[in-house]
Amino acid sequence: MIKTRLIQSGEIQTGDEKLIDAWLRQPEAMIWVDLSGNDKDEEAEFLTSSFGLHPLAIQDAQRDRHPPKIEAFQDHTFILLRGLSADSKDIDFKTIQLALFVGERFLITRHTGPSLSVNRLEESLDNHELSHIESTSKLALQLCRLMARRYVGILLALEPRLEMIEEEMLANPNDDMLGELIGYKSDLKRLNRFATYHERLFREIKDKVFPSFDDAERLHEVIDVWEQHERAQSLSQLYYETATDLIEGYISVASHRLNQIMKVLTIITAVFVPLGFLAGIYGMNFENMPELHSKSGYFILLAIMASIATILLFIFRKMRWL
Repeated sequence: MIKTRLIQSGEIQTGDEKLIDAWLRQPEAMIWVDLSGNDKDEEAEFLTSSFGLHPLAIQDAQRDRHPPKIEAFQDHTFILLRGLSADSKDIDFKTIQLALFVGERFLITRHTGPSLSVNRLEESLDNHELSHIESTSKLALQLCRLMARRYVGILLALEPRLEMIEEEMLANPNDDMLGELIGYKSDLKRLNRFATYHERLFREIKDKVFPSFDDAERLHEVIDVWEQHERAQSLSQLYYETATDLIEGYISVASHRLNQIMKVLTIITAVFVPLGFLAGIYGMNFENMPELHSKSGYFILLAIMASIATILLFIFRKMRWL
């Protein structure tokens, strides 16, 4: 699918690839071309013939998996990002490849799956919610900002759950809780990797000169986008460390409870060892055992065993083992 929006003098015209001819005839106009679900060979031919994009950059944009990157060409900048899929609502997220070609008069976006960020930007344009769009770089940065906010939103939504787990862990730790934390830790590590890529990428745009991003007016917007991705990186790192601490805390609590159980079992064993020893001696069938012929021998032995158990329990209590 190829969707185009022709922007001129604040007016936006929506259509398909036919608008490219109108764009070429109007030197002051800008165009946004959004691509998804097209045949790769036909798409590459279209981008090369209509906009003169480099074949290697097109190949990178068409890959399903590629690390985020930025590359400057003579008349445009190529940005490759890892966006969230449309159905990603929580930390158990999936990603899509989002490519941007930002030229002086054109913005080309390509995504490997449905993108809520692209949809929201389209809605903002159609509803005239954005202020005057004087450059394609502003449009591209708005898209990058929307993408970053989705990452931050997912992370902020996770914070209350981590706090709840921390409270539940002290009251009733269980294996399901541990499994949930391990899953969060894996997802946060993956998210942190993408956020780190994005933070470095936009820091590079902030610190260096790239085509279509070289005007001073864009610097503040670039800084804002960079701060969003830097926040996503720091939050993902913070929550990763929090999940790690909770896992270690769960293990410590479980180990403490196990120690308490083992201590009780050890005390029971210590009490019953001498009792079992006495019971074993007087359970032997030797005839020459004077106590067996005593009428009160049974009661004397029970009294001795009760005394031993009482003394041992008193000692354990005195040593605060009970």
